[in-house]
Amino acid sequence: MAPAFVHRDPKTVCVMDASCRLGASLVEALLRRGYTVHATAYASSHGKLNDLRRLQSGENKQQLRCFRADPFDYQSLVDAMKGCWGLFYVFEPPHDQPYDECMVEVEVRAAHNVLEACAQTETMERVVFTSSVTAVIWKEERRSTATVDERDWSEPNFCRGFKLWHALGKTLAEKTAWALAMDRGVEMISVNAALPTGPQLSVTNPYLKGAAEMYEDGVLVTVDVQLLVDAHVAVYESPSAYGRYICFGDAVCRPQDAVKLARMLSPNSSCAPPPSDELRVIEQRIQNKKLRKLMVSFYAGRHVEENDPSM
Repeated sequence: MAPAFVHRDPKTVCVMDASCRLGASLVEALLRRGYTVHATAYASSHGKLNDLRRLQSGENKQQLRCFRADPFDYQSLVDAMKGCWGLFYVFEPPHDQPYDECMVEVEVRAAHNVLEACAQTETMERVVFTSSVTAVIWKEERRSTATVDERDWSEPNFCRGFKLWHALGKTLAEKTAWALAMDRGVEMISVNAALPTGPQLSVTNPYLKGAAEMYEDGVLVTVDVQLLVDAHVAVYESPSAYGRYICFGDAVCRPQDAVKLARMLSPNSSCAPPPSDELRVIEQRIQNKKLRKLMVSFYAGRHVEENDPSM
């Protein structure tokens, strides 16, 4: 008996976790580009699913489906991905929980379960996995190379030794995802994001552990959420995209950049940021040429679409 025909539509995707800032921004961007989106909020994100449902109006009514899933409930993951050609995966811990050694294990297990569910989803073809620059920059001999790029990996033992839990979690989760993707034949691309800026940024962000060392190493970088969203969509839509992509918009390498970031982290603080004359200008050592090249084509294509009424 011949197998049943399975409809595969590259413009049917799942966004998980759609309740976090990046996830919600991705849902909105994909809807604007004509995608059908399975917006999946984790069960711990009370109230956030209702926010997503508010997008289910007008033209979006048929394009948006909302799901609640648990990264440790395998069936809920499979249900959310059913019929999807692609997955945009984001993991952000609840804001009321510290990113500690226990959260490392949570993130790694979640990545494993999600990639396993992808492998079991018949229509799934491509996964865009959100990782972090912290999974790239931390290692014992990190200053021995002239530049840092997507070929570099943080060393788990180094991260453990200095309790860089965010870096450890992102590194192990990404490595777990890559191993499963290769083993199960899932096409995966990772976007290693810099520190996302915006109103939710604060000094408690676990990314910032070791910020002073990042500055001295020339690898302290930030990214606007809109650029991060565009990068995710670009790597998903580009047939030639592969491997890892470091995504950042600005490098914090000058004293005035550091002061600006400090003010952004504590806008209401009565304490003044560190004087800029206490810092020195640092040479930028991290680069993202691979992504920049891809984004040139992406933005050029979008410009053509916006100016051609027939498209």
